[in-house]
Amino acid sequence: MAAPARTAFFGTPPAAVPALAALAASTDVELVVTRPDKPRGRSGKPQPSAVKEAAEAWGLPVAQPNRAREVVELLQGLDLAVVVAYGQILPADVLAAPAHGFVNVHFSRLPRWRGAAPVARAILAGDEATGVDIIQLDEGMDTGPLIARREASIDPNDTTGTLTARLAGLGAELLVETLPAILDDTAVRTPQAESGVTIAAKLTSEEARIDPHSMTAADIDRVVRAFNPNPGAWGSVDGARLKVWETRVRADLTVPPGQSELIDRLPVVGTSDGAVELVEIQAAGKSRLPAEVWARGYRGALLWD
Repeated sequence: MAAPARTAFFGTPPAAVPALAALAASTDVELVVTRPDKPRGRSGKPQPSAVKEAAEAWGLPVAQPNRAREVVELLQGLDLAVVVAYGQILPADVLAAPAHGFVNVHFSRLPRWRGAAPVARAILAGDEATGVDIIQLDEGMDTGPLIARREASIDPNDTTGTLTARLAGLGAELLVETLPAILDDTAVRTPQAESGVTIAAKLTSEEARIDPHSMTAADIDRVVRAFNPNPGAWGSVDGARLKVWETRVRADLTVPPGQSELIDRLPVVGTSDGAVELVEIQAAGKSRLPAEVWARGYRGALLWD
């Protein structure tokens, strides 16, 4: 029986953990590379990434270089490296170090949504479908040839959190299915289409702002879902910031744009073309609440700035 392939894994967030688990179950993972610990939470203390926590729990060796080039010697002699949301473009000498190079598990159907935020961008754009691609990594930003793809629909209630979790599971399954062909050089690599390229730029706080005076109900619903779980969509109500975690489009109701009314005890916000019902919200400095509970204790006019 042939010895298991010797591999490395590059990744950082929780969405990368399923692929690490799948790789560790199929090969000998001799190196896990993740980003340096960063301050998180109210304590401000450096915290490990989800990938580091998982790797250490499974007894896998971890490296946290400031630059990926620092681990190039550790990659020499390995068969393959797998990347899932590592957070840094890898230079040519790193990519060339393993015998079969690097493959990337990417959460979109390339060339649509190359870049840092493919899942959120797909939701913001109103895409009805997405997928997971495995590509041979090159020096570009998600520009390498396609090895395998798994399609996935975007459900009307999907958030970035729920859709990312589903794609992470699909990507792990597809990686395991594809590994044998990659390692025995039978995998077909197909160049990406030259048309239809879109860039999934990092999200900004201003993009998360809800403005019911100018936005449609569908626009608001997509923003809320795209920015859940991080950092949360927000609006300014009676001069105070309000985070909105869940909404429901109400095409059956009419409320003046920028105003809110209590309908059946639920706050409903008028938009440029209809209304949205607030389902879950979070006032500044407070915990998340059902909007119905929040509205019972609110004494303002519910006017959106």
